[in-house]
Amino acid sequence: MPKPPDLVNNSPLSVSALNQQVRLCLETTFPLLWVSGEISNLTRAASGHIYFSLKDSAAQVRCVMWRTRAQTLGWQPKNGDQVEARALVAFYEPRGEFQLNVEALRQGGQGQLFERFLRLKATLEAAGLFAPEHKRSLPPYPHKIGIVTSLQAAALRDVLSTLLRRAPQLKIDIFPTPVQGEGAAEQICAALTAAGQSDCALLILCRGGGSIEDLWPFNEESVAHAIAACPVPVISGIGHETDFTIADFVADQRAATPTAAAELAIRERSALLHTLQQQSARLQRASQRRLADWQQRLDRLTDKLAHPAERLARQSEKLAALALRLQRASQFLHEQQRARLLRLTDNLKQLDPLAVLGRGYALVTNEQGQALRNSTQVHIGDSLRIRLAHGQLAAQVSARSEDDRTPRADP
Repeated sequence: MPKPPDLVNNSPLSVSALNQQVRLCLETTFPLLWVSGEISNLTRAASGHIYFSLKDSAAQVRCVMWRTRAQTLGWQPKNGDQVEARALVAFYEPRGEFQLNVEALRQGGQGQLFERFLRLKATLEAAGLFAPEHKRSLPPYPHKIGIVTSLQAAALRDVLSTLLRRAPQLKIDIFPTPVQGEGAAEQICAALTAAGQSDCALLILCRGGGSIEDLWPFNEESVAHAIAACPVPVISGIGHETDFTIADFVADQRAATPTAAAELAIRERSALLHTLQQQSARLQRASQRRLADWQQRLDRLTDKLAHPAERLARQSEKLAALALRLQRASQFLHEQQRARLLRLTDNLKQLDPLAVLGRGYALVTNEQGQALRNSTQVHIGDSLRIRLAHGQLAAQVSARSEDDRTPRADP
């Protein structure tokens, strides 16, 4: 704060020095503050600055809103409006006039509404309605989009023209509802419920800009819960870029304007065609690679695969070779068995008692056909059969001897 002039010193101050001291005193004493009042004497300069007075029943103060600040207003102030101005206390030295340099201007009562907005925002945020994990992804290629707004809203025309330009093939359903005024919140909830039960893949909730009072239906708790309960993803496009509502925080995605909401909802047709061409090219390359791989595999299998006639010829050759081997094996086995048979036959002949008959021997048997090897096997008078090499003889025992040298007669 500047040092006040020395009151004891009777040296006079110049007007400029006095005004400077007053300006410094005012500007350093009062911080940025809100002032409420009624607009009067409003004029708009060619430079874009706005000049007006704020008054109440007992006083008034001159105000100025510079062009850079006036350009950010989303509404047009006029005489008689009850407003709240966020301003710095200033002193215009050349004229010695006290004034307010207005930084922001809102319609009267917005302070209370903003407090309500902040309280509800904190409550819903604590309840988890704004949580990122509850946000649903927007479908990349929705077949139908629903628009929840007023049929008279300029925002509807902006959204429709944008969607038609970007995706003329898109199907659109409109769910009309008032977007401001008494009862608008309840009707917005009903429209959201109806849209959620339709076959739309995506919803756009939109309206144009306005004051906080105009946008207030989108700050109602009932609308917030209706958006959260909607089974279809919701894009909010409410007001201007600087406007924020509770619906923006609950929606799955917030757009700065209704037009931006339409641009978020659907990709431009040219972009879709470009993406389709890229995917088609990738698919074609992948198909060609797959076809080449299968062709190489077919070539390898073809090398291993012979013609049926060729395979039959090879099998015939193999069968002939096996038949020849079998024939040779059978012949060899036959010759082996024949040779063995001959050997056994020779052996048998050598063991055949009849074989010696040819050398003058005889085979003697009794009446029972038993071969006789010992004289004790017969008695005197027994009949005998004598087999020669050729023919047989019948004989009767008249004498016997127990050894070969001395025959003995039977007493």
